Amino acid sequence: MSDQAHMHAEHDIAPGDEEQHSVGERIIGYVVGLVLALLLTATSFFIAGTDLVWQPSIPVALIVLAIAQMGVHLVFFLHITTGPDNTNNVLALAFGLLVVFLVVGGTVWIMSHLNQNMPPMDQFIRMHS
Repeated sequence: MSDQAHMHAEHDIAPGDEEQHSVGERIIGYVVGLVLALLLTATSFFIAGTDLVWQPSIPVALIVLAIAQMGVHLVFFLHITTGPDNTNNVLALAFGLLVVFLVVGGTVWIMSHLNQNMPPMDQFIRMHS
């Protein structure tokens, strides 16, 4: 095997296989993720329960903190990165999100149409009496 082919084979990682990290590096990564997740959670509770923040901005702040929390979980615990060896994981995550949004969006759409097409409750009771 030539040197160039051998060097390429060392960096060719199958999808789902992680690079080998020492136990200490993994623990440090998990601890950093845990600290960030706890900090974001505590900040969310603080913002929701305080009068120090402008009241109309609280829902926006909570949404931003929730998105940051998801990012911390994806990077530190699920190890989703933008590396070329992680393409299948990112595609699987995107497909899962698509399915969730279709199910939730379809459910809300169906319920709103059912609500519009239902007769008022007093008329419904008279129909069945």
